Amino acid sequence: MTSTPPTAHVSVPITAEDKTQIIHPWWLRMTHWLNALAVFIMLTSGWRIYDASPIFAFRIPQTLTLGGWLAGALQWHFAAMWLLVVNGLIYIVVSVATGRLWRQLLPIRLKQLTADLTAALKGHLAHEDIRHYNAVQKLAYWFVIGDTALLIVSGLVLWKSVQFPILREFMGGYDSARKIHFYAMSGVLGFIFVHLALVVLVPRTLLAMIRGR
Repeated sequence: MTSTPPTAHVSVPITAEDKTQIIHPWWLRMTHWLNALAVFIMLTSGWRIYDASPIFAFRIPQTLTLGGWLAGALQWHFAAMWLLVVNGLIYIVVSVATGRLWRQLLPIRLKQLTADLTAALKGHLAHEDIRHYNAVQKLAYWFVIGDTALLIVSGLVLWKSVQFPILREFMGGYDSARKIHFYAMSGVLGFIFVHLALVVLVPRTLLAMIRGR
């Protein structure tokens, strides 16, 4: 009995029909780019908010921040927050309703993950068939979904600490929630670096997210 080789070593012939097939529907592309915009605004404005009262022995260079001053950064941060939450809910609801979430992000097999991760670290991740995510992508997407949820929960504590006392205590207090929020932000930043690295390895994935095919 033979088994299917890991994704990193699969060679899938691409036909003319494959090149015109819709890989990413319009709603996925829309939520993806709106999410990218929201995350960019929240990261850069969040760094300016952090600089107003740093919790670690460093500050973020102002050239990387958005808002100019604390009040301006807060306005940008809250505006992007609503975009992130509403856009994220649309993505989750439609993904679950269409079955795409489970179809594209599951299963994740350890053997496949090990092979794909090794290939990615060596810069040899083939990923010829971009209609399907490799194991590294699946794990990264599940991570960022969970990390974003942690960002939202800890952000609620920082925004409305008095109104959410149970969440505040669950986070270990206000100061602890600030650290958790910062660590979760760092997790998103790490995901972006991995995401961009995979795009560099397989540039066709960017074209597919723009054109859908």
